[in-house]
This record gives sequence, structure tokens and C-alpha cells, in this order.
Amino acid sequence: MAGFGHGTRGYPRSRGRTWRREGPDRATLGIIGTVCAVAGFFALGIVLGPAAVVCGWLAMGRSWAGSSRSVPALVALVLGAIDTLLALVALSGAAAWGPGGF
Repeated sequence: MAGFGHGTRGYPRSRGRTWRREGPDRATLGIIGTVCAVAGFFALGIVLGPAAVVCGWLAMGRSWAGSSRSVPALVALVLGAIDTLLALVALSGAAAWGPGGF
């Protein structure tokens, strides 16, 4: 008898599913990165841009290869890079982002 009906079916982590489930999953990181990238175009681009790049990279599984690339992760990575680049150009003074340059 298999323990009077108390086999391993009630405990899915007992066989084969023993990975650690800490922190946000990849889909959540992709969405958070996309939100950071879009918000970075309007405010705090120098902070939210790199945050979007990091979230997108982690959501992609830290690799370019493979078919597990999700669209929000790729959008977060690309928009975060563009956002960071624009923020660095604006901070360097090469662009006049204001009511005038006189």
C-alpha cells in the first residue's frame, strides 16, 4: 500500500519540481522593464533606462540565444538602451532640451 492514499500526488515538489521559487519570474521582469523604459522617457531616464535594461536582460534569461525570448523583455531591453543613451546625451549638454539655447 502506498501510505493509505497519501502518495506523492499531493506533494508536487517531492518529485521533479524542486527548483527554488524566489523573486519575480521572467514574465514579470519583462513587464516591469517595459514600464520602466516607457516611464524613463518622461522622467528620470538616467535611472529608469538602466533599470529597464537590467530587467529586460534578466527576463531574457541572460542570453541572446534560444527561443525563450519574450516580447516585453526585448522591448524593455531596446527601449531601456535608447532611454539611457538619450539621458546621457542630455546630461552631457549636447542637446538643448529646454525652452531655448540662447
